[in-house]
Amino acid sequence: MAFEYIQQSLAARKEQTLLRSRVLVQHSNARSITIAGKSYLNFASNDYLGLADQSLEGNHGTTGSRSSALVTGYQQVHKQLEDRLCELLGYESALLFSTGFSANSSVLKALFNDSAPLQNCAIFQDKLNHASLIDGALQSTAKHIRFNHNDMGHLRSRLEKSAASNKLIISEGVFSMDGDKAPLEALFKLKQQHNAWLMLDDAHAFGVVGEHGLGSCERYHEKPEILVITFGKAMASQGAAVLTSKAVADYMLQYNRDYIYSTSMSPLMVDAARFQLERLVKADNERAKLNENITLFKSLAEQASIALMSSDTAIQPVVLGSAENVLNAQRALQQKGIWLGAIRPPTVPANTARLRITLTAAHTHDDIRFLVQQLEGLL
Repeated sequence: MAFEYIQQSLAARKEQTLLRSRVLVQHSNARSITIAGKSYLNFASNDYLGLADQSLEGNHGTTGSRSSALVTGYQQVHKQLEDRLCELLGYESALLFSTGFSANSSVLKALFNDSAPLQNCAIFQDKLNHASLIDGALQSTAKHIRFNHNDMGHLRSRLEKSAASNKLIISEGVFSMDGDKAPLEALFKLKQQHNAWLMLDDAHAFGVVGEHGLGSCERYHEKPEILVITFGKAMASQGAAVLTSKAVADYMLQYNRDYIYSTSMSPLMVDAARFQLERLVKADNERAKLNENITLFKSLAEQASIALMSSDTAIQPVVLGSAENVLNAQRALQQKGIWLGAIRPPTVPANTARLRITLTAAHTHDDIRFLVQQLEGLL
């Protein structure tokens, strides 16, 4: 069975009295701490000056969590956010990270560490995946195999040639530089056929894709074995979460060095993320307005003969080829009062430098018309 070594490793850790687990902190400050209803003097905090005790006006969360999650940094507010995410997205467990980059890269380094059977582990990764996923794979012990962007035939060929017992396919839900979506139905089918797992980075889909904004997988009964969402995009907050099974989460507590050795996410930011999450779930009108704006932009761009990539998301790139062309276009648009990102290699492949347009629900129709008019005059 694929990834059977996870359960075996956890059992070995338990037998060796080395199994790590989190302690839920009900209340704490620099001097005292309450766990399971009992209060203690707190000598396990890194809040050296006691400054985390002061909460910001109108917010119940303190600024500092005072420790790593495996010491005394795992508090009620962290668990509440984890539980809510699991409820919404259909997972057993969640782990919170301060950044999406850390979440992505550290999961791969931890999943394929020295305890994994080296010759039997392989990562199959879309060539346009985010740098955090590439870096994590390169720092892992697994064989790293890349397939052409959204090319399921190429992925199938790669899977068929692999003798690895533990295969992990990795994709983004919405690709950050092209704006197109992963072919999830085909990915689910391939992972089943080849006894593989799927990891999905849904940073640019969570909040905006799906009937209720729950991301790329909302309309599917099947879920990726590992789902990563970030709070800094549509949620307009900060941080990230890894959602998975209890066994994989427990495995991360043993081997994920970023999680184990980092002070846990600030309760203030967790509280803000919880607040923003509930706003996001109810933001049906905003999602409708965003989709309306995307449709309008694409229609006006077609009328103006502006070549777009095959994206129906908020990310709408206009490829200009050379870095010089993109920088010149960016400067010209700035003079007209428009600010766009100029994305150049190595962030994108050679000769595909682009203007990266990101649409929001806050844009008016007049804003979009003005943008297209200026693009048409420039291009």
